[in-house]
Amino acid sequence: MARQVRRLADDSIHHVLNRGNGRMRIFNKPGDFETFIKLLEEGRKQVGMRILGYCLLDDHWHLVLWPRRGKDVSKFVGWVCTTQVRRWRERRKKGAGGDLYQGRFRSFMVQEDRHFLTVMRYVESNPLRAKRVRRAEDWRWSSVGGGEGSGGVKVELQKWPVERPRDWKKLVNQRMEEGEVERVRTSIKRGRPFGDEKWVGRMVKRFKLESTVRDPWRPSKQKKEDGIRKKHR
Repeated sequence: MARQVRRLADDSIHHVLNRGNGRMRIFNKPGDFETFIKLLEEGRKQVGMRILGYCLLDDHWHLVLWPRRGKDVSKFVGWVCTTQVRRWRERRKKGAGGDLYQGRFRSFMVQEDRHFLTVMRYVESNPLRAKRVRRAEDWRWSSVGGGEGSGGVKVELQKWPVERPRDWKKLVNQRMEEGEVERVRTSIKRGRPFGDEKWVGRMVKRFKLESTVRDPWRPSKQKKEDGIRKKHR
């Protein structure tokens, strides 16, 4: 069966994530991180993608993108990942199989207000939650760390659509409330838009995302009706 084409909103913020296959390491040494950062910048130029933030961990990465056209998300991420995987396979021994990534990337829309700031805090504080550093900015492979890629290349970041708090680094280094963390993780798992209730409702209706907000343990309305009809046959 052919893959369903993703319908992503134009000129909207999207959080994007992908993981290594079976949680295998995507980045094994500094050079791997540096190469990926260079790919992000090359892809940004090719597609015209607006990158708001990112964080690369050993076995997964987060991107916060602001595409002018929704379809450019797949174009950008597809080019970056395909190029990375091709080079990864070239470095492996001849005949070695397997996949680098677990599958297609995951994404969800983000409201352009305080919810965007929450997602950015979540992304840039990942190394803290993973206990890799004592301060978020000490992790070079993130937008708050600002480490260089191969050849001294850096990712050119877009100015945020909302005002960045003056004490941003201090906020990133503060422990996030568990409820906020769980809300972001739920959006990651289910592709649920991240924002206030009214905005989420509008996005769900507009982009037919009902499955992202429905209780996974409750049958859909259609399945429920089908079940009733079968019962009365």
